[in-house]
Amino acid sequence: MNAAAMKLLIVEDDADFAATLSRAMKKRGIEVALARNAGEARTVAEAFAPTHAVVDLKLPGESGLKVVEQLAARSPAPAIVVLTGYASIATAVEAVRLGAQQYLAKPANADEILAALLRNEPDAALEVSPEPLTVARMEWEHIQKVLNEHDGNISATARALKMHRRTLQRKLDKHPPKAG
Repeated sequence: MNAAAMKLLIVEDDADFAATLSRAMKKRGIEVALARNAGEARTVAEAFAPTHAVVDLKLPGESGLKVVEQLAARSPAPAIVVLTGYASIATAVEAVRLGAQQYLAKPANADEILAALLRNEPDAALEVSPEPLTVARMEWEHIQKVLNEHDGNISATARALKMHRRTLQRKLDKHPPKAG
């Protein structure tokens, strides 16, 4: 599919990033619709019928993974790229399992996002490093896995990890540690 035939749904709570990405895609001849959260994404998808979608993983309320699952259930399902500033192997695997074709870590520019949208195959480039993960990175991956298992609920995740909720929030507010 060429870019001009695309109907792109951007699900992103960062208004500045969403506006910038929207302008960049419109300059490339792509029809764009925006949503700031999972509820808006459902409503907009019904009316707009996107062929492609860019979904931020961390949205207010429901997780971007829920949006991926709902979009992937549509017929025909749009090609979905998940964007996140909190990349982890657990969420990447889950996003692809739920129907995303690609998974990109922020910051990603419009050209990288467009290239990912135009790729038809799921991303085989989820890098597996020959180096073992650092202890900090293993902790981050485990937290992300448990957070995903509890649908993004910080309190439930903290209880499952036997950790104080504020401690977990501080850990989540930091950028993920380097993998190796």
